[in-house]
Amino acid sequence: MTKPSKVDLVGVGLNATDTVIPLTDYPSRGSKVEYRTATVLPGGQVASTVVACQRWGMSTRYVGKLGDDAAAALHREAFAHAGVETQLITAAGAASPQSLILVDAGGERTVLCRRDERLILQPADLNQEWIMNARALHVDGHDTAAATLAATWARAADIPVIADLDELYPGVEELIANVDYLVVSRDFPRRLMTEPNLKKALQKIQHRYGCALVAATLGEEGVVAWDGKQLHHSPAYCVSVVDTTGAGDIFHAGFIYGLLQNWPLERQLDFACASAALNCTAVGARGGIAPLDKIENLMATGTRHITAHASTLQAESFR
Repeated sequence: MTKPSKVDLVGVGLNATDTVIPLTDYPSRGSKVEYRTATVLPGGQVASTVVACQRWGMSTRYVGKLGDDAAAALHREAFAHAGVETQLITAAGAASPQSLILVDAGGERTVLCRRDERLILQPADLNQEWIMNARALHVDGHDTAAATLAATWARAADIPVIADLDELYPGVEELIANVDYLVVSRDFPRRLMTEPNLKKALQKIQHRYGCALVAATLGEEGVVAWDGKQLHHSPAYCVSVVDTTGAGDIFHAGFIYGLLQNWPLERQLDFACASAALNCTAVGARGGIAPLDKIENLMATGTRHITAHASTLQAESFR
């Protein structure tokens, strides 16, 4: 077997085929709603993060599982077009992961997911060299056992591990213990630590698991992060929102890009916020991945969301 090439980023985790359906109004229970278009696009947490990093000039590898259907062909084509090296395991007879995404007039999305259990990436599916020949590892934790093994290998080799988590999967605590940069959804820290105060929840996670950084993304309120000494807050950028699908995925891509550029944390967080905001200006998880100069321009000239809650985050300790 040929030894894998050295890449900047290896991603182990989810892909999905998204059917995006724009709606004027979100349907009420028991209603019948007419829609005009449905667009089928590649998505998935880690897969989209990897594609964004590749577009920004990084070398990347994606490790994941697909069925043997037309959706799998869509993903293979998208990875090849972006230039991402892939290590794809095929589950014979299984349908690739599918998501139905309803997008309301304000751009907010609601996701309905379907995933065949045969598509769960197993530890035995992994090759250690896929992980070791990278400068950073990104996981989403859905296939928790495989993600944990990959993170364990990376940790042993001093390869930084970044995680995008939004659910308390069985075994997730063992995974977190091997994560350096934990960037999660708003409610995850509170649920994990059974702590209603977000600031305290972030601090408790960092203390218990030893992560270098624990952060929570807050939508229009941006991101808050605890580095063990100081709390950081970067407000989100104001843009014309079309579809929020993939905003978190591209935020992680921006964070990873800045991390591997050795930028100061504040610049990393700002770049990630700008990347995520611009992705929301087009349809789909990867529709608005902007070139680097456009992201930098938004950082230099854009305005921020300064909500009443965001301006008092420090005082309220993120209650």
